[in-house]
Amino acid sequence: MLATLQDRKPTPPIRITAENDAPVAPDGRFVLYWMTAARRTRWNFALQRAVEHGAALGRPVLVLEALRAGYRWACDRFHRFIIDGMADNQTRLRERGVTCYPYIEPRDGAGRGLVETLAAHAAVVVTDDFPAFFLPRMRKAVAGRLKVRFEAVDSNGLLPMRVAERTFPTAYSFRRFLQKHLAGHLSRPPLPDPLAAMPRGTSAAIPPGITERWTPAALDDPASVVARLPIDHAVPPVMMRGGPEAASARLSAFVDRALPRYAADRNQPELDATSRLSPYLHFGHISSHEVFDRIAAAETWTPDRLAPETSGRRTGWWGMSESAEAFLDQLVTWRELGSNRCLHVDGYDGFEALPAWARKTLADHEFDPREVIYDIDDFEDARTHDPLWNAAQNQLRREGRIHNYLRMLWGKKIFEWSESARAALGTMIALNDKYALDGRDPNSYTAILWVLGLHDRAWGPERPVFGKIRYMSSANTARKYRVRRYIERYSAP
Repeated sequence: MLATLQDRKPTPPIRITAENDAPVAPDGRFVLYWMTAARRTRWNFALQRAVEHGAALGRPVLVLEALRAGYRWACDRFHRFIIDGMADNQTRLRERGVTCYPYIEPRDGAGRGLVETLAAHAAVVVTDDFPAFFLPRMRKAVAGRLKVRFEAVDSNGLLPMRVAERTFPTAYSFRRFLQKHLAGHLSRPPLPDPLAAMPRGTSAAIPPGITERWTPAALDDPASVVARLPIDHAVPPVMMRGGPEAASARLSAFVDRALPRYAADRNQPELDATSRLSPYLHFGHISSHEVFDRIAAAETWTPDRLAPETSGRRTGWWGMSESAEAFLDQLVTWRELGSNRCLHVDGYDGFEALPAWARKTLADHEFDPREVIYDIDDFEDARTHDPLWNAAQNQLRREGRIHNYLRMLWGKKIFEWSESARAALGTMIALNDKYALDGRDPNSYTAILWVLGLHDRAWGPERPVFGKIRYMSSANTARKYRVRRYIERYSAP
């Protein structure tokens, strides 16, 4: 297991980015950890870095976990999932004697100035390094206003994001890079419990006046909190509970019951044999390091089983079972390929981010007649002629997710039934970001642009509308996989 490979090594420098040129303030009252993306207290490099600063300076750690009201797509579904996690984190931090400051904006902009005000009393500020959505802009804006050292720490994947200084055209090319560079980083995971390294008996005191202006959130009744917020109440919470505790339970269920047959069953919609961990990974409620640690333990894996060849093949490199390797290709290759793109590509979610061959073939077929064209309202309300597509969209609206294989089909049909590829891209992003628990994420944007050729190759024969873009159909899907009961289950919203 990963936990047995480390000897309390410090946070790897390659995971730490200085966001400003300000110095550490040795007379600061505390180390401030501004938790924004890695919303957990375990397996968290950023929290670990804050604890390291605290130990070096002899200062306690203050954890600020805030939730904005005004970001695009803010809704009951996402707020409730995040608040579940905030409650878990508050409980665990209090048990360890660490000061926790949960803050939920009652209205857009109400939290403005909170980080800067706390930072004025801090020795150093640490936050999460996340490469997508509004977080990089928010981090940059705050960095220019802080007068103490501000660090962003990468807890996104097994491979530090900044090891690769370029992007990759295909998953194969990125997989080859991983196989050449990952082994050395597997021996430097985050501490499973960074709070265990904290000295006990001293907690951070929040300076007077701050909590009066920015009232800490009461987390004992999430439904009541969410109901009062100026967010989209038309997107309701789902049955799946958020938070690190639920994430850990979900991981255990997957490893114990579904992992052995993952390779055989994962594409069967009626079996629903996928991990269902992507929402927890997106909101930072669980770490890919912890997931890998559990997979490695189940496989009784040790690093000496890694293959010496770095061929880029999907199987054989890890030295694990077929199912474990199939899952790790999703967890590591595809997920971290998305982080790589978002870090290095401006406009990572735009049409111009597609490869040149894809943009050319789409332009060549832009004016091909479509069998049918739907607008975004038709798509959103699942008003198409295709029962399987409608079922996938209804699952997205109802559960905040689509079965992994059908998610690809969902995107391909939106493209086929839209007036243009650009319009299709806008529809896919809008629906996914509005409803999916794992939307607004590097992995989601990569998957959506894959529909239009990203990280793929040109396919033949050339088809109307699709050109050389990979083709998928509901009829072929129904021939390959059992879908009747899936359609019945999600025939209504």
